[in-house]
This record gives sequence, C-alpha cells and structure tokens, in this order.
Amino acid sequence: MKIKLSASCPFDLDATLCCGQTFRWDKQGEWWFGVVRDKAFKIRQTTNILEYKNADANFVRNYFGLDDDLPKIYKQIGKDQQTREAIKKFKGLRILRQDPWECLISYICATFKNIPAIKQMLLSLSHKFGSQACFEGQDFYGFPTPERLAHSSVSELAACSLGYRAKYVYETARIIHRNGVDVSHFSKMDYVEAKKELLKFSGVGLKVADCVLLFSLRKLEAFPVDVWVTRVMMKYYGDNFPRKFVEKIAGKRSPSDPEYGVLNDFGREYFGEYAGYAQEYLYHFERSKC
Repeated sequence: MKIKLSASCPFDLDATLCCGQTFRWDKQGEWWFGVVRDKAFKIRQTTNILEYKNADANFVRNYFGLDDDLPKIYKQIGKDQQTREAIKKFKGLRILRQDPWECLISYICATFKNIPAIKQMLLSLSHKFGSQACFEGQDFYGFPTPERLAHSSVSELAACSLGYRAKYVYETARIIHRNGVDVSHFSKMDYVEAKKELLKFSGVGLKVADCVLLFSLRKLEAFPVDVWVTRVMMKYYGDNFPRKFVEKIAGKRSPSDPEYGVLNDFGREYFGEYAGYAQEYLYHFERSKC
C-alpha cells in the first residue's frame, strides 16, 4: 500500500521516528518496523511516497499526524532564529498520535532513563506480558493490556529492568483496570483538566503528564520540560527569566516542580497553541549537536 504526499504536506519519516517521542520502532534497511498496541507493521519513505504493509491508509495518516497543517504550525512557532534553524534541519518531523495507554506506561518507564534503556524495558514488558505475532518472518509482541499488568506483580515487573518504576506501573495498571479508565477519553478534556487527571496516576509527574498529553492525546500546546529543554531554554531564551532563576537552575539534572512550571508556562505562552511542536523540534535539534 502507498500514500503519495503532496508538496504542501512535508513529512520526514526518519526524523519523526528518531526524535525521541516513541520507543517501539526499529529500522531494518530501508524499512521501519513497529508495533502499536498489538499491531505490527512496516513503513518506508521514498521522497514523496510512503509505502507500508499490514496497516490501512487511515491508520497511517492518523498515527503519523499527516493532517497536521505544518506550514501553519511553522509560521506560528518560527518566532526566532533557533526555532527556524531546527525547522529547516528537520522539516517534516511530525508529532505522532500514539496509543494513550501505551504512551502512559512508556513515559512512566522513561523517567531518568536513556532511550536504549527505555526501549529495552518496553521490549521486555511486551515479551513477557504481551501477545505474540509473526510478521515478515519475525516475532513481535503487542503491548500488554492494563488487565494483564494489573494481574502481574511488582517483582515480575521489576524483572523487566523497571527498577523502582515497577511499583508505579503496577499501581497505575491496577487503577485503570479496576476503575475501567479509558485514557483516550482524556483527549476530550481541555489541557489543564486532562493534565490533572493524568497526575492522579502513580509515577506520573509534570513531565510525564505533558509527554502523554502531547504524544498521544493531541494536546499540541503541551510543552514537556526535561534536561535538554531546560538547556535550550537557558541557552537561547535565558533573557526571558530572572537572573537568579537562571543561576539556580543551571547544571540541574531536572527542574523542581515550581521551576518546571515557570519553564512550561513560558514555552506555552511564547509558542502558543503549537508549543509542543516547537518543543520537539528544539529538543531534537539540541540533541543532534552532540
């Protein structure tokens, strides 16, 4: 199956899947192989053609956010040289529409871990608790359901290299399964209300909540702040903050909740309704320099 991209619809598959927003994709030759919930499929891009297998066009268009108006987004977030340079380098990077449950657990696991470690944790979780499927001669594992994780144990989860995160994953799975919570319904709430609901789950802090809001619940105004984004804010936008604040936050591994709030508020107010796009471009651009 193929989708032809129009000139007004820039898309960069590699940048989208390499920018740190998702953890269950691997590139094999020209093809990217991924699993979304319990569905394995593959996709590749040749200039303006997307070729894919084991998925339908509507799913591909939705998952990769192909209906986002990037020219409009670029016009709004390209307010300074730094952002414009990031857009130029990674033009076509799009915010994915991930499964909210999988995204929630993924980012609980991602706390204070690098991307290879996160991928290994999620692979171990899926291998142990997910359903197995064969695709293109390879074994893939669907993401575990809330019910399956709720009926596991903290020790079983810890054996998947989750460490202290095992307790958070277990408690969150139990709450969601026991109360019949559908995380995807949070997308119908406004940003503030949906964030409050996410913060009720075990292991969910401000950054995890914003990541879930941005990468799965379509709250494009969300502005997650981690060590990279903090570095970007201080390096290029430091003049917008009091000197004492800049001095206090310099060199910190992660900001405190009040400091997070200051940086988050600035990002959302400065970049507007598409602040999440600005965040991801700046985040990926800064990491690419290392």
